[in-house]
Amino acid sequence: MEEPRRSLHKHYHDNHYGFPIHDDNELFGRLIMEINQAGLSWETILKKEEGFRKAYHNFNIKKVAAYTEKDRERLLNDTGIIRNRLKINAAIENAKTILQLQKTHGSFEKWLEAHHPKTKEEWVKLFKKTFKFTGGEIVNEFLMSIGFLPGAHGENCPIHKQVLKQKPMWLNK
Repeated sequence: MEEPRRSLHKHYHDNHYGFPIHDDNELFGRLIMEINQAGLSWETILKKEEGFRKAYHNFNIKKVAAYTEKDRERLLNDTGIIRNRLKINAAIENAKTILQLQKTHGSFEKWLEAHHPKTKEEWVKLFKKTFKFTGGEIVNEFLMSIGFLPGAHGENCPIHKQVLKQKPMWLNK
C-alpha cells in the first residue's frame, strides 16, 4: 500500500474505528458513509469524507431531513460524494427517521442503547425495519465502527486497549 493510502487508513483505524461516538450528527455521518461504501472500497469513502461533510451540511440531521428535490439534484451532481440516487435518498429518509427516534428516545444514541445488546442478526432485522439501504454488511460495519459490536480490532492490536478505555457498548453484554 503506498504512503497516502496507508496514512488514510491508519488515521481512521487509529482514531475512529471502533471508538464510541456520542454525537447524533456524527453517528448519522458514519451511517451515511457506511451506506455509501456498499459496493466500493472503504478507501474511496475515506477519500471523499470531506466531500460528504460538505455536501450533507456536516451531517446535520435536521438540515438533511429537510432536503428538497433541489437538494437531491445538487447531491446527484456533486463529484465530491458517491452520486447514487438510492444512497442519497437513503440519507435523506434516514435523517427523517432519526429525527423521529430523537423525539421518542431523546437521541439516536439512546435509541441504539435501548436495543443493546443484540446479536448481529437481530441488529440487522431492526435496522432493515427502521432504516433505508441497511443490509447485513452495512449494519455490521456501522455497529462495529461505533463500538456496539466487537471486532473492530484484534486483542493484539495496540488500538484495542485505547478502544477499551472508551468503554464501547459491546463490553456491556
